[in-house]
Amino acid sequence: MGYVAGESRDQVVMFPAVMDDYVSAENPVRFVEAFVNQLDLCGLGFSKAEPEELGRPAYDPRDLLKLYIYGYVNEVRSSRKLERETKRNVELMWLMRKLTPDHKTIANFRKDNRKALPQVFRQFTRLCRELDLYGRELVGIDGSKFRAVNGRDRNFTAAKLNKRLQWIEEKIEKYLRALEEGDAAESQEQKLSGKELQEKLAQLQARQVAYEGLKQQLAESGEKQVSLTDGEARLMKSRQGHHVSYNVQIAVDDKHKLVADFAVTNEENDLNCLARMAQGAKQELAVEQLQVCADRGYYNTAQIKECEAANIEVYMERRRPKQIEGIFPLKMFAYDESKDVYECPAGKCLSFRVLDKAKQVRCYWTEACHGCPLKSQCTTGKGPRKIKRPVAQDAAERMLERVAQKPELLAVRKELVEHPFGTIKRWMNQDHFLMRGQEKVTAESSLTFLAYNLKRAISVLGVEQLIRGLSGGPAKKLLPAT
Repeated sequence: MGYVAGESRDQVVMFPAVMDDYVSAENPVRFVEAFVNQLDLCGLGFSKAEPEELGRPAYDPRDLLKLYIYGYVNEVRSSRKLERETKRNVELMWLMRKLTPDHKTIANFRKDNRKALPQVFRQFTRLCRELDLYGRELVGIDGSKFRAVNGRDRNFTAAKLNKRLQWIEEKIEKYLRALEEGDAAESQEQKLSGKELQEKLAQLQARQVAYEGLKQQLAESGEKQVSLTDGEARLMKSRQGHHVSYNVQIAVDDKHKLVADFAVTNEENDLNCLARMAQGAKQELAVEQLQVCADRGYYNTAQIKECEAANIEVYMERRRPKQIEGIFPLKMFAYDESKDVYECPAGKCLSFRVLDKAKQVRCYWTEACHGCPLKSQCTTGKGPRKIKRPVAQDAAERMLERVAQKPELLAVRKELVEHPFGTIKRWMNQDHFLMRGQEKVTAESSLTFLAYNLKRAISVLGVEQLIRGLSGGPAKKLLPAT
């Protein structure tokens, strides 16, 4: 019976097809075209948003922005790959009107507009808010490590530098001893001449000088690490081990799992990120009050109190205190707020003694510990049992009361934040950065989260509905795509 036959490649087409016929009405490139065209690139701070009167004409930044949005939506981030796609991808030929900028021009656009690109993400967030795609009541906050352009062997701590310097000193001493003794043998298998030994000594001494310089740089800067390829990236621990990375924070709305706000930091943990992310999400969602759920990695009483002052309700579990076997746990010490004292299991009162301003904790103890028969069950030290109470502990206790009333919100958090990170890292294959420096990787992240939100919005409303939403019509008239 045979097979379905295609057309002959030699067949002459009398009336060439219109390129627009190759792009359906529901193709995402149509929304990318409409969305970018209505942006005020000059107001957003894009370079070359206004054409120059003299000189060679530049590419319109709108075209390059469309190219990048398309690339991130379709898992193509490299400037060289984007250049190749413009020459063979029908969708990009339609979107770019057959323009084929070289990879250097494409790469420079992303680098030169690193401050403006996050504003495009916020413009799309505003559109989603107008289309009622955000619930604007509850958000989940979490962070994940994205690898930087910096290998582990190009990252140093003071301990790592000391270890390397010690190894170099031992090696130099060995070579010098070999020169003095006239024995040029490095090992039984391989022998080195005096000239070769001198060359190796020079290499080791150069590395020694470089490491000493890095050690001095660490001491002067007060930093714990120094990275050579990307100076702002830091070695961080993740589920996949230790890698030089950035800590990417997101706030995810509970209605359609859209990202409301994001931030890129080089802090190794999440302790100081809660208030910044919660307030950023509140501002982007344009609400007076907001509920936020996070994991115990964000448990910081000062951050919780700052959120409370901004009319943000936080829900998270208490951080598990370290417990020594055979020693009374902290919960056996009752706090009397009116007297500002703790009552111990022996009935004695631990009063406030000193404030640790650096750690923002108040210290309580009593001299009655010295003659107490229960002291061996209360502390392993020679001095009295000391209790440290964070300055903003009252805000944390109010939060724990709310958690007891709505424990289901703790489970909701994981459902919210794991979806975007899982989609971006596994489905979109964007678990690492291509650029260097915190400002540039923030621009990269803005394109990543814009692409994620765009794909989510299209799955909810469809391309045609989103395009109609750009005209400023009432969001309530828009219905989810069937």
